[in-house]
This record gives sequence, structure tokens and C-alpha cells, in this order.
Amino acid sequence: MRATIFNAPGNVTVEDRPEPHAGPGAIRLRIAAASLCASDVRVYRGEKHAAPGVIPGHELAGVVDEVGEGVEGIREGQRVIICPIVACNRCLYCLLGRRNRCEKRLTLGYDLDGGFADYLVVPPSIVSTGQVFEVADDLPLDIAALTEPSACTLASLELCQVRAGTSMAIVGAGPMGLLHLIMGRALGAGPIIVVEPIAERREIAKRWGADLVLDPNVDDVKGAVRASTDGRLGADAVIVSVGVAELVGPALDLARPQAVVNLFAGFPRGGAPVPFDPNLVHYSEVLLTGSQNATADQYRRTLRLLRSTPHIDEVVTNRYTVETSPEAYTARLAMNGLKSLVQFAGVDPNN
Repeated sequence: MRATIFNAPGNVTVEDRPEPHAGPGAIRLRIAAASLCASDVRVYRGEKHAAPGVIPGHELAGVVDEVGEGVEGIREGQRVIICPIVACNRCLYCLLGRRNRCEKRLTLGYDLDGGFADYLVVPPSIVSTGQVFEVADDLPLDIAALTEPSACTLASLELCQVRAGTSMAIVGAGPMGLLHLIMGRALGAGPIIVVEPIAERREIAKRWGADLVLDPNVDDVKGAVRASTDGRLGADAVIVSVGVAELVGPALDLARPQAVVNLFAGFPRGGAPVPFDPNLVHYSEVLLTGSQNATADQYRRTLRLLRSTPHIDEVVTNRYTVETSPEAYTARLAMNGLKSLVQFAGVDPNN
């Protein structure tokens, strides 16, 4: 089979690999589509670890074409997505149902082979814990491949207690910031304010329903957010979707007292210190937190939500084959478009 291989930072190739088969307790997927994550780009930059020689890709959808001995409830021909976390199922977090926080977790695409290949064997530890989810017939598989980043977004929104009428400020209108916009809107949040320096992305945010879009290089962002949130001194929830340390302080400035500020983006290890006034947290009782990945239940509910989320079909702007998949990395580094998706021959992602 043809597969994308991460060799080292800045070095991604396409190679032939032996076609894998499903052993006992496992299933094999014929991959339809897999999208590139911002974390994959961080691995490419050398800011995050992945095993040399691993097949990337944890945001994926495919069709089951082999079912291993002992697997129940999954059939050949089933259209599915997966939660890509291999958990120990014994630590405190696993026992609490939060396998995304497992103390010994491994993740497909980083520690174990992922979905940037014709086939993927989903290990028994994922199959047996109910982390394989059927995709409804009316949801195209290329959209279903966005379940993982969308579930991460839902986890972020729920951590920030976003519901109908919650005011939101989103710092950064890249793919994940825009997913916060459209999913927050689907949950009834508003007003939603987006802060983004790139004009093209500000235009997308306007078109996708932001109530206010601000250029941090020109606009009085703090004043505009306060004026747009009924004089409550800021937004109920602030999402930092860009891993830039210098943005944390300004993000805290956008939060009302007792708001939630979520550092959703990952930051480079050993990067710049994060400067902010701790009194903004102390005296205003602001909750400063972070979120990563999602629970299995959030994956399940996200699959339902995607079927009625406006503009979700516009999140993917760049499409590649497995042969051209290294170009997906260079496109993201160049800030070219939004989400990059690798599509595979033999499976129609629209069916």
C-alpha cells in the first residue's frame, strides 16, 4: 500500500508499506479521507514529538473491510470514524471516562501508525472500548474525517460552558478558530467576536456568521469586545486558538469577571514565557484553562452535530492524494487556505 511517512522534522515522504491485516480483536479500514492537524504541522516543525517512521494522520474516516476474530458490533462495509487514542483503561482518568487524559496513552499518527495510508488496522484497545463510531449515510466521509478536530472543539466549548446566549471572543481565525465559530454558533452562542490579523480569514469569519470581526493591528479590540457584550466588561468565554505566548495576556483582557479563558492551541515546548498580569486572574476570578482532545461521548455527539453545522463543508480548502500528501504540510506552513485533506483512491468520500 502507499503511505505517507514521517521520517524527521521537515522530512515527510511517500513509500510502499506492506498491506496490514486485522488480527484478533482488531478491524481494518480502507481509508477514504484523512485531514492534516495543526499538531501534525508542529511535528513537522520539530515542536512536537512523533516516532520516526510513523504514518501520520489521526483525523480520519474510512470503510471497514476486515473484521478480526472476536470483534462484535462492527461489520464489513460499515462507514466509520475513530477516536485515535489508545488508553490503558486502568488509570484514574480512564476510570473516570476521560481516556483522552490517560496517563499512558498512545495516539495513532504519532506513536502508532495513523490514517495517511490506503489501509489502517485499528488496534483492539480502540475497538473494544467503543471508540469506533458509525457514520450516518447522509454525512460524506470527507466531512466525517473532521470529527476529531470538531470533537476537540466541542470539548473546548463545553469546558468554557458555552450554551445559547454565551458571548465568545475567539483569538485567531485559522481552521480551529473557525471551527469554534461555526460550532459555537450551532450551539446558540452569541455574540461571537473574532480577532484575526489576516484579511482573508477575517472575511471568512464574517461570511461564516461572526457578529464582529476585528483586526488586532488596527482596532481597539478590548474596547470593541466590551462594547459588544452588554457592558459586562468582556466576553463570557475567550478561546486562544493560536499557540503564541504573547496572545495570552491580551486574551485575559477580553474576559469578563468569572469568565473562562481556554488556551486551546498547543504552544512550542521551551518557547517564549507567557507574560500576563496574574491579578487579572485573581481579582476577576477568571478561570484560565486548557483543553486537548475529547471524550468518546463528545466524538459521538459531534458526529450528530456535524450533520447540521453550517459551513462545515467549507472548512477543507486544499485536497491531496497520498502521492502529493507532503504538499499538505508545505501549504499549511505557508498559511495557504484552511484545512488540508488527503483523499484515497478506491473509496468515494462523498458516499
